Amino acid sequence: MTNRYIFSGHESFPCKTLWLKKGYDFVVQGKNFNNPDAVIDLGVGKNMVASIRYWLKVFGICENDQPTWLGNYLFNDDNGKDKYLEDLATLWLLHFHLVYRNDATLYNWFFTGTQRGRKPFLRDDLITYVKRRMISEGKEKQFNYNTVKRDVGVLMQTYCMPRKIQSHEDFSSLLLDLHLLLYREETKDYLFNYEGKAIVIPEIFLYGLLTIKGEDNSIPFDTLQELGLIFCMTDLEMIDMLRLLTERYPNLLHYSDVAGIRQVQIIKQVEPCNILSNYYEAV
Repeated sequence: MTNRYIFSGHESFPCKTLWLKKGYDFVVQGKNFNNPDAVIDLGVGKNMVASIRYWLKVFGICENDQPTWLGNYLFNDDNGKDKYLEDLATLWLLHFHLVYRNDATLYNWFFTGTQRGRKPFLRDDLITYVKRRMISEGKEKQFNYNTVKRDVGVLMQTYCMPRKIQSHEDFSSLLLDLHLLLYREETKDYLFNYEGKAIVIPEIFLYGLLTIKGEDNSIPFDTLQELGLIFCMTDLEMIDMLRLLTERYPNLLHYSDVAGIRQVQIIKQVEPCNILSNYYEAV
């Protein structure tokens, strides 16, 4: 994860459904995003070339314009698990990486920070949140209103169904099918869509749990809450998920709530990617 603040790079384009596979193939073929022919090879305009490069990085598909293990795992032509993003689990997996990696600062702050208020919000509220947070961290000189405003606009296009439909392209944003945000026309504000979001796949949540825990085998409740926020869960929903996983994987983990101390104990060390393989090989 990065400690830098990044609110630009997408050229005001949300990630389109086919961009990650297209960009992955481009990189695997040894092609260069800076080459003038990139617009021809990718079949998009110059600004979209830069946007594809940005999304490959922030989703963790490529690093320094080279495929990562995740990129190969999902998109390799020979054995990629979900090359064309047909499984809802893959969208949750990509969403987790986007938020957790923190290469796109706003997405991490939005889900693990703004969401804690559990209340409706306006776009300007999110911009104000970013400004206040940067001031509190002594980085106010790095704040640029217009840059953050554009970033907020792209985030809304990424997660919220379009209000004014111009064409089918309005429905091509990669993560729309997670249904994580709602816009209310009557009040002109937004809500986190706890009840109407897509079903969180237990194995993807477990993958996130094993990733976020680091070296610790005892995972405290505040860490569990942060994971729940990444997946847009209420505390109750998150606890229900942990109990389900305890039943499904009793030799791997155990959730306990004793004397008001709620935590998860990891019983057996497992590589997170093995959990993914268990899921994809079963579907």
